Amino acid sequence: MNRISVSMLAACGVLASFPAAAADAELQALREEIAQMRKSYEQRIDALEQRLAQAETGRAQAPSAAPAAGAAGFNPEIGLNLQGALTSTRLDPASWTLQGFVPPGAPDEVGPPRRRGFTAQETELTLAANVDPNFRGYLNLALTPDNTVELEEAYFQTLGLGAGFTLKGGRFLSGIGYNNERHPHTWDFADAPLAYTAFFGNKLTAEGLQLRWLAPTETWFELGLEAGRDDGFPGGARNKGGSALGAAFARTGGDLGIAHTWRAGLSYVATDPGARAYDGIDAAGLNTSVAFAGRSRTAGADFVWKWAPNGNPTERNFKLQAEYFRRNETGSLSCAERDASGACGGAAGLADSYRSSQSGYYLQGVWQFMPRWRLGYRHDRLDSGTTRLGPALVATDLPQLAAWQPLRNTVMLDYASSEFARLRLQFARDNSRGPGLVDQQVWLQYVMSMGAHGAHKF
Repeated sequence: MNRISVSMLAACGVLASFPAAAADAELQALREEIAQMRKSYEQRIDALEQRLAQAETGRAQAPSAAPAAGAAGFNPEIGLNLQGALTSTRLDPASWTLQGFVPPGAPDEVGPPRRRGFTAQETELTLAANVDPNFRGYLNLALTPDNTVELEEAYFQTLGLGAGFTLKGGRFLSGIGYNNERHPHTWDFADAPLAYTAFFGNKLTAEGLQLRWLAPTETWFELGLEAGRDDGFPGGARNKGGSALGAAFARTGGDLGIAHTWRAGLSYVATDPGARAYDGIDAAGLNTSVAFAGRSRTAGADFVWKWAPNGNPTERNFKLQAEYFRRNETGSLSCAERDASGACGGAAGLADSYRSSQSGYYLQGVWQFMPRWRLGYRHDRLDSGTTRLGPALVATDLPQLAAWQPLRNTVMLDYASSEFARLRLQFARDNSRGPGLVDQQVWLQYVMSMGAHGAHKF
């Protein structure tokens, strides 16, 4: 074997340095010592090679511990996300409403606070696992403070369609916009932006199919299409075949040097609610039932820019995020009185045409100024536009739809003891209720994640 150790080289060097007149006895002793060292090292190396060969042979002959494709193996990734907050508001949170906009239904716990004091917010239980080499399954259950269990997501996703395509089917958060696909425990603020509350009821959930295509280009570029049903806001109960919800999105992004990363996107949502209803109060303070049927179209644009010195966000980083939405709705609006009154035509109700064009945006920045600590600011603004009603409808019977421009400013400071635990202090000045109704909102929130915790999206 032609193996040379460091010790052998050193010994040889010593040997070469001896003068020619060195004693023969000393030279012979050195030669014997070198021979013994060579023999010892060769024996040790031979033993290690034999052990390696035996281990490789045994591994090849042993049955695989993992189940074969299609076998009945189940080893899911399980995660639990806990959220809660201690809130204080100047106005009664139970009466919160978004003036000028159709109410999105029952308020979500991750929307504006609806209780004072301590509230256990939405708790999420997730399970995910590969079905086989071709499919992956995902389940997300939301446990609400009202002691109910909501199916937030339950879908399959392909793992190897090829050519950049991915297919998803079931119930899932739509891919439109930037914030929509993100679960509340990954948000930078305790509540959703007002634009998401007004246009999607905090988040848009679809039931159907989603097809994505990732272009084979140096610059990241993705296209997506969705089709299915949407019984939730901004859709409504509609018993029809085919697709009641259609959505499309396109986005691109890339790096600018090693410190800057950006992403920009466009999205579009089309739905045709058949009976999107809400309970209101007329000008006399009497209860009314209002329903919309027609076309709802929402277009959006989003932009995100991230900065981290030398590309390392551990010490310091900054994230700028903005989204804009514009919704146009046309159809018919019906109004019926639930009390004995002449408003809204009494119990028989009134119905006529309805048209609106509304818009809104938010801009936020979050700065990690030192490890684990972040400071953030968010500005929300909406414009209800001018609602156009048919002559049979009286605007005073629909005060909820009176024009207004909701505005909210929010600041937050949070501390993350690790990637899995975060404490947040948040303060907001909110005038979304209407003229003269300014609310001061304070949150002290905790977000805790246990178990499997997938990487967060860009």
